[in-house]
Amino acid sequence: MKKIGTRMKNLKGSLLRTGIYTTGHFLIAAFCVMYITGANFWLAVTDAVVEPLINAVWFFVLDGLWISNAKD
Repeated sequence: MKKIGTRMKNLKGSLLRTGIYTTGHFLIAAFCVMYITGANFWLAVTDAVVEPLINAVWFFVLDGLWISNAKD
């Protein structure tokens, strides 16, 4: 039971760091879009959030194909 408690504490820190990193990633991406393209803030934020989500779906599909082909 003690191991589970320790693991949960470690995951809390990891989840917090992941949230902070992700927020920073979105902000940096938004500012890059604004700077490079001249887009307004909300359009840049939309791009900064939507693009990584689409990449995550693409990675999931690609990884599933990779795994299914690796079994053969």
